[in-house]
Amino acid sequence: MSELVFEVVQESDGGYCAECLTENIFTSGDTWQELRENVLEATAAFFFDRPRPERVRLRLVRDEVLSVA
Repeated sequence: MSELVFEVVQESDGGYCAECLTENIFTSGDTWQELRENVLEATAAFFFDRPRPERVRLRLVRDEVLSVA
């Protein structure tokens, strides 16, 4: 496996949650930098006994509702 993709959403309190789309890995962080560190730590822990992926992609999902009326 060369790459893991995490879907990231920003919570209403300003923090971030990340969920891997292909493996059972979930983590969060209060800042973007903390989230990045936690994603790498969670990935290392998940793959502790097997080869880790070469890259991790963080895909920030933004949900915005616009009024058209």
